[in-house]
Parts: sequence; C-alpha cells; structure tokens
Amino acid sequence: MLIVDDSVVARSVLSRMVEGTRRFHVVAALGEARSALEYLRTNRVDIILLDIAMPGIDGLTALPDVVLAGQGAKVLIVSSSADEGAATTLQALALGAADTLVKPGVGAFGGRFAEVLEERLSKLFEPTGDGGCSARAQPPSPAAVRPRSPLAMLEPFQIVAIGASTGGIHALSQLLREIPASFQQAILVTQHLPPSFMHYFATQLAVLGGRPCEVATDRLRIRPGRIIIAPGEAHLRVVRTSEGAAIRLSTEWAKSGCMPSVDPMFESVAEVYASRAVGVVLSGMGRDGCEGAGRLIEAGAPVLAQDQATSVVWGMPGAVANAGRATAVLPPDEIGRLIGRGAAR
Repeated sequence: MLIVDDSVVARSVLSRMVEGTRRFHVVAALGEARSALEYLRTNRVDIILLDIAMPGIDGLTALPDVVLAGQGAKVLIVSSSADEGAATTLQALALGAADTLVKPGVGAFGGRFAEVLEERLSKLFEPTGDGGCSARAQPPSPAAVRPRSPLAMLEPFQIVAIGASTGGIHALSQLLREIPASFQQAILVTQHLPPSFMHYFATQLAVLGGRPCEVATDRLRIRPGRIIIAPGEAHLRVVRTSEGAAIRLSTEWAKSGCMPSVDPMFESVAEVYASRAVGVVLSGMGRDGCEGAGRLIEAGAPVLAQDQATSVVWGMPGAVANAGRATAVLPPDEIGRLIGRGAAR
C-alpha cells in the first residue's frame, strides 16, 4: 500500500493503523502527489490512500494520473476535504477513486476510525456486503459468456437501463462520454448512493452525458434523450401508460437487500420494453442486478457487463457473467460505443 498525505503525523498514524490490521502492508508513505507519481513509475501497489488538500498538485488534480500510474491499484481518498459535501466526493469517484473516507483531525484519530478504515479496505478486496448485497464473483467459465457479433447483438432499442455500485460512477462517466449527442433513447440509472448525493449526481451526469438528467419522481414520464436516476430512498420501476411509459417508485424489500436496487428496474424494463431494451451492469459489490438481468435475457434484451480488468469490484458484473446472463463482457467505454452504434443503426 502507498500512502500520499502532506501531513507527517497523518502519514505516521495511517501507517500504524494499516500495519495494525495484519492484512495490509505499507510500502511507502509520501508527502506529495508528484513524488507518488514518480514512485509508481517503478513500483506496483494494490492500494493507494490519497489526501486531497496538499501543496503543489492537489489530490483531485492528480487523481487521474495516479489511477493511470497505479495500473489497477485501487485509490481510496482519505481526506478531511471529503467532508466538504457530495460534490467533492462525487468528483473524486468520477475521476477514478474507488471510495472516499473522511479523515478526522489529528487529535481525533481513534479506534472507530481505524475500524472504518479496515472495513473500507477489506470491502475493496472482498466483494461482500454493499447494503446487504453479497456475492463472491469468480472469473466466468468460457461457456458462461457467448458474445455475438457486436452490431448483431443490439437490435433497435428504445431504452438503456444501467446498474452500478462501488466504482460505478467512474465507469458510468467513461460510458456516457462515448455516447454521441444525437443519441435519443432514454437512459435509466440505478447507482447505490445515499439520498443526499443524488442532486449532485444528476448534475454531474447531465454534464457527462450532454443531455438533461433528473432524479426520478413518482409518475415521471420517460421521454427520449433524457437520463433518469433512481432516488437514494426508493427503487425505480417502469410502467406502461397511455403516452408510453413512466416511472413508479417503490420501497418494498428487494432480494439483494439494496436501496435502491437494480433488480426492480431491470425486471420492470423487461416487462414494458422486452427486446427493445438494453441492460448494463457496471462495477459494484454483491450481485444486485443479477436476477433482473435474467429477466432481460428472457425477454430478448441484451445485457452488457463491465469486464473484470476495469472494474473496481467485479461483484455485480461478475455475478451476471458467471450466471451466463451477460451477452458480452466489455470495458465501459466499449459498452458506450456499442450502445451509440446500435442506436444509429
């Protein structure tokens, strides 16, 4: 593990906490982002703890380069700046951070913070939990994924439904950047996030997607060329209406244990749109979306899962792939390009 923090005290305390877990080992603790980038040119690590407020290059500015130099290392933002609000946290997640954790003041480091830190680190390597969603995904067998020719895979469709959790915001940003401005199909998104984050999340997706984005409300009409995201306190379902389709929100228990859950969205999209839909499962812990992906496949709709190499946690997409419910397993940017090309056919 590599620790990057300009505070000597913080580096020392974090190092002791990490070593105290007896599961993780600190190989270097550096005081600035530039030194970290130089270190990563010749050394490999599994985890990087990165502060935001640092002299010279700040953590957010350096984050994309750190992610690239880390060659697959998971970046956990540990910074007092992560307490400044949802916008800062979401920006870090969109730039490639696996997770964020608020760093307490020097005098407030204590047992509870050490427990939370170990829990966050463990979750990044053991895909269990995530709001009750639990599964341990393994690489799929050759028979589990039988991708067809890319363009033959996507028949004309009217809607794209995307499910994601840990690591999903960065993957979603990569996917949306590849979808052309001319794309007119509706996009639904269920991302595991607290309710207080959803306004900022919608604002961010509107910029990334180059199209209007709104947090779902009950009976909201689904219109072309828009993104609709599930609120943090309810599942997003789709129902038929005289004008086409609309959103219905529900709070009933979901098998995955997640709120919101991807499964109700996928299941209702399969009922309303059948083969005229596309399902996408991005990085996330657990297996939320796996049951709903099965409904989409049964209805004749393709399901595209993020590949293991680009996933922060290959729990959700891995569960879909292992169950034989992935039409194809691809990096998120390729998924975006495929969706864009399919809509243009």
